This record gives sequence, C-alpha cells and structure tokens, in this order.
Amino acid sequence: MKRHALIREGIPTLLVTLILTAILYWIYPWLVLIGIALILFVLYFFRDPKRMPTESNGVILSAADGLVTDVKVVEEGHFIKGKATRIDIFLSPLNVHVNRSPIAGKVTYRKYQKGKFVPATNPECHEVNEKNYIGIKGELPVLVVQVAGIMARRIVDWTEEGMEVSIGEKIGMIKFSSGTQIYIPEGVKITVKPGDRLTAGITVIGRYS
Repeated sequence: MKRHALIREGIPTLLVTLILTAILYWIYPWLVLIGIALILFVLYFFRDPKRMPTESNGVILSAADGLVTDVKVVEEGHFIKGKATRIDIFLSPLNVHVNRSPIAGKVTYRKYQKGKFVPATNPECHEVNEKNYIGIKGELPVLVVQVAGIMARRIVDWTEEGMEVSIGEKIGMIKFSSGTQIYIPEGVKITVKPGDRLTAGITVIGRYS
C-alpha cells in the first residue's frame, strides 16, 4: 500500500498554512484563529482512513468517495475500446480524495491529458478538464479517470505501467474538489445509480461472473 496521503502530498500544503498562521499572528494575534481553521481543514482534507474491502471476488469497487452524478453506456476508445458503462463521481472538498483500484490486476495503460479547470459540478468538466487515465487489466479491464476541478489543479498518480495492484489499493489522489470516472466493460451488472454515495475501496459498483 502507498504511504499516507498527508505524509506524501499534504505536508507542503500544511507547511504553507503554518507559515501563513505565523504571519497572521504577527499582524494581529486574533487572526491566528483563521490560520488554525486552515490548518484543521488541511489535516481533515488529507485524511487517509484505513480500509479493507469486504468483498473481492467477482466485484468492482468504487475508485473514489463521492456522489454518483451519472451512469451511462458509452464508447470507450482509450483502453476498453468498445462499449462500456461510465460511472461519474463528484468529490466535494469534504470527501476523502484518495483514489483506490476497483479491481486486482496490472496497470497496463496510463495517459495524462491537459485541459481546463472548470468546476467539477459543471457537466462539461468530464469532457474539457485536465485528466489522468489509469487502465487496470485483471479478470476484465477497468479504466479509472481522474478529473481535475476548479480547485484541483494537481492530479496525483501513484501507479506505474506494469505495476500489479490489489483490489482497494491506493493508486492516487486529486487535490480538493474534483471528479472521478470509472469505465466498466459490457457484461457487468451495475449496482449503483445517480444519487448514490460511494466509499472508495468498499462500495461495490458492479458484479460479474
């Protein structure tokens, strides 16, 4: 498993907030309360709770915490290269932002795509925003797409091509408000719908024989 998200990605942000808090205290002692609030938010945002999948056979797990905004059948041309069900997940700043592998398998596809930074609540964000593709080949292929939002201008990918990952293993994160898409090939029974709230590495989003 990867190192704790706070240690790996949050320390630089935490240091900035500590310096800002010191400056605010120097300007006016009461302003330190603003700095303390920012420090608590950073610690909360970069939280990385331990999780163990409750199911692992014949299931696909959510790659992200958040709210399902859409479930639709599309043509996927990057990795699956055919019809697939795409599940769109919105992550608010209050969600855990660590992404986890939906299946056990090997990372056989990775691609970074530059783009815009429109709000993750905008339906167009999945089409025009900065993206990172992670294709995992196990008993079937599953594609995870990390989508940046207006606040999330850094997508973090902890995988390497050829790397073996276990189901529920940490594979990256997106900083602050963002989105995640999961592409699942035909033949899988989808078990979630728009409006459902998901937990990465825990919630089953698809079942297959």
